[in-house]
Amino acid sequence: MTGLSTILIVVGLFLAGGVYSFHKQKLPLGVIVLLGLCSVFCLLAGVLRIQGIWA
Repeated sequence: MTGLSTILIVVGLFLAGGVYSFHKQKLPLGVIVLLGLCSVFCLLAGVLRIQGIWA
């Protein structure tokens, strides 16, 4: 279970870095928001799996 949690957290952090990069490149706001939401959901899923709340 912790393997998938780790992968979700790493992917979430990777996407968060993408949000920062896209913002600096002045890409459309819709793309940045979508990537940000994906990042938040990945991080949240990873943390909830570690806590055992969401199996």
